Amino acid sequence: MGYYCHNCGNELHFLVKVGITVGRQDVCPHCKADLHCCKNCELYDPSLHNQCRESYAEFIRDREAANFCPQFHFKDGDPPSKSDEADKAKAKLADLFKSLD
Repeated sequence: MGYYCHNCGNELHFLVKVGITVGRQDVCPHCKADLHCCKNCELYDPSLHNQCRESYAEFIRDREAANFCPQFHFKDGDPPSKSDEADKAKAKLADLFKSLD
């Protein structure tokens, strides 16, 4: 088990130290993605209505951007799966077509 960036999938070794917490402005040292975001939270569940297992959590539009959610707990687990990479590719493709509008 370890801590992994939702964006690049690299392990975040500095989070293993006891007492280290992720602040709202912390970024991945590998890809500079925000770390205090929904996609790095253990409560994130894209299959739910609010995409969060915490029913009273505030709605957050951008799940990859830093936020002030007080329920945030960094996800401890295995590296992101290949399906996460497919989702990222689909999102990039969607962004490409948004720019054509």
